[in-house]
Amino acid sequence: MPHPTHPLRKLGFLTIGLFDPADPAPGHQSTLQIIELGERLGFDSAWLRHRHLQFGISSPIAVMAAASQRTSRIELGTAVTPLGWENPLRLAEDLATVDLLAGGRINPGLSVGEPMHYDTVKHELYPDSPELEDFSYARVERLARLVAGEPVRDFSGRQGVVEEFSSRVEPHSPGLRDRLWYGAGSRKSAVWAGANGFNLLSSSVVFPEADQEPDFARIQQSQIRAFREAAATAATAHAPARVSQGLVVIPTDSASPDQREKYQRYVDARSPRTRAPQGPKGMLFAPDLIGTSDELAEQLYAHAGFREVDEVAFALPFSFDHEDYVQILTDIAGTLGPALGWSPAQTHATDAEVP
Repeated sequence: MPHPTHPLRKLGFLTIGLFDPADPAPGHQSTLQIIELGERLGFDSAWLRHRHLQFGISSPIAVMAAASQRTSRIELGTAVTPLGWENPLRLAEDLATVDLLAGGRINPGLSVGEPMHYDTVKHELYPDSPELEDFSYARVERLARLVAGEPVRDFSGRQGVVEEFSSRVEPHSPGLRDRLWYGAGSRKSAVWAGANGFNLLSSSVVFPEADQEPDFARIQQSQIRAFREAAATAATAHAPARVSQGLVVIPTDSASPDQREKYQRYVDARSPRTRAPQGPKGMLFAPDLIGTSDELAEQLYAHAGFREVDEVAFALPFSFDHEDYVQILTDIAGTLGPALGWSPAQTHATDAEVP
């Protein structure tokens, strides 16, 4: 086994929360059970993807609220919430409410840009202003100010007998601003996030600069370094900047032969997109990693992006079954994590009952 230069400090996982559109409740319950299992296994964080008009979680804030009442320690995040779908003021209220219910465990991951397939939904999403909406960094800057408790208006105080009004978003959750993350896949976004006091979510997608070779790991490494450089000199930084990497990692240590075959088919079907830049921007996808924990640890230590971080949120595959996720998470916590120098947050966590 290779030896890390420093141990992995935080280990998390990311799930899409897939469900059957004909019967969506069991899929949502499965997601909550997986988060509960993650806490018992000692994971530091659980992250939810955000999917609109698809068959994955469309309201991760509601799911985090439910999960916060079933758990006591594990951090809960979004990776990521596309702000083009959100009103920043209302989102700030929801995030602060859930953060208070969770005891300060919420990590909102954010992105900006025009919503996916905007032309198909803009007249329902913004019927009176589809061409006027600002989907730039200004949208997430506004959310950050509101979360931080900056004034929304001049008006405040008592009106009438019982009405009391505030000039800021209520409730206010101290510390939440320091736990805002930005999902960046380009150097420009990474630098912007560092310069504006956000933590960095680096995932399995990057956009190279024009002069960069199409090497995913080295491009990711360069973006993380650029983020840290910008964060180190940022006047707006609220706390030491954090970076988390998210790759699809599938350990097979305790998988059955049928599971191994299914996992390999999944990886094989997705591999062609990783062999060349995709689309007009030259988007690069990271290969999914599959194998025993020893094999995965060796691949990760050889990954230039992984070597830049001390916390990760490994992404669970989109379309697997509940028992597959149980096996994968159990192997990550019990075998892969320790091979990367990580220690579970709870002793005897791997003896937990599986839901």
